[in-house]
Amino acid sequence: MRIWSSEHVFSHPWDTVIKAAMRKYPNPMNPCVVGVDVVDRNLDSQGRLHSQRLLCTEWGLPSLVRAILGTSRTLTYIKEHSVVDPVEKKMVLCSTNISLTNLVSVDERLVYTPHPENPEQTVLTQEAIITVKGVSLSSYLEGLMASTISSNARKGWDAIEWIIQNSESTVS
Repeated sequence: MRIWSSEHVFSHPWDTVIKAAMRKYPNPMNPCVVGVDVVDRNLDSQGRLHSQRLLCTEWGLPSLVRAILGTSRTLTYIKEHSVVDPVEKKMVLCSTNISLTNLVSVDERLVYTPHPENPEQTVLTQEAIITVKGVSLSSYLEGLMASTISSNARKGWDAIEWIIQNSESTVS
């Protein structure tokens, strides 16, 4: 098992970042996400928005990794649940793969909150727990996947910035 974590600060208020995060896919920074379906979206009695989405991704695993895992499959599905609390100004997004679960599990948690010292900024904390199962090089593969997650996180931050910039330019 490998744990990856990160923190990123956006120079935008929480509500701006959340609107962009909810519209994050598709974007040119993350072409590996090839499909997003909203399975369910509802408001609870406390006014929190709950969303269940299904993402289809092309993992693009190197051929060596596919050989070690014993799969040629690179198209995977991810189940995502998010809760946006506009009163607490907090968005929590949890995702887990639902494909290749006999080989690998990736459980990710993202939390968006206003910066404690500057309300014009938003803090994103991310954590992923990566577990490769049943292969002798699991530690190596978990490290490789953690590097990929780190790279994809940066692309995700760039995507949110891109969405914000493009949203503002279309409004202006």
